[in-house]
Amino acid sequence: MPILAEAFGAVAVIFNFIGYRQTDINRYRLISAVALLSVSVHFFLLGNAYAAGIGCLLACIRNVVATRYTGLPVLFTFVGLNIAFFIFELIYLDSSGIIIIAYASSLIFTVGSISLKSATAIRQWFILAELLGLIFAVLVGSIFGTIFNITNLCSILFTLYQERRRKS
Repeated sequence: MPILAEAFGAVAVIFNFIGYRQTDINRYRLISAVALLSVSVHFFLLGNAYAAGIGCLLACIRNVVATRYTGLPVLFTFVGLNIAFFIFELIYLDSSGIIIIAYASSLIFTVGSISLKSATAIRQWFILAELLGLIFAVLVGSIFGTIFNITNLCSILFTLYQERRRKS
């Protein structure tokens, strides 16, 4: 199971690397949705990272929905779903308190993906979410989750640097 889990993590890394380089917001959302679905399967297969699996699956669905609908009802729906799954996992699945890190990351991604209209703004907003995701991946022992977040952070920072150089 760990080899299969890490294979899904590797696929997620590749798609997210491609996604963060997109300049069209909807193309970013769709490519990112594939990466999120892959990393969601990765976390579910690990067996000890359901918070990240749920958060990434919700994020996949959210990204697809956000290509067409980005209003407040969509935002409130996905924020509410994240909070509901957090409470469910904390109370009924008796998960450890570290799941708050995964759900905080998911909420930051949710608000940014639905509210922001610029790929540059999304990259800037997602730095904190990726850092939280990195902390969670390290804590649950996810090799490709860790690589996923490190490459995402590097990709974001590099792309922001390139955009800044082009403007000056």
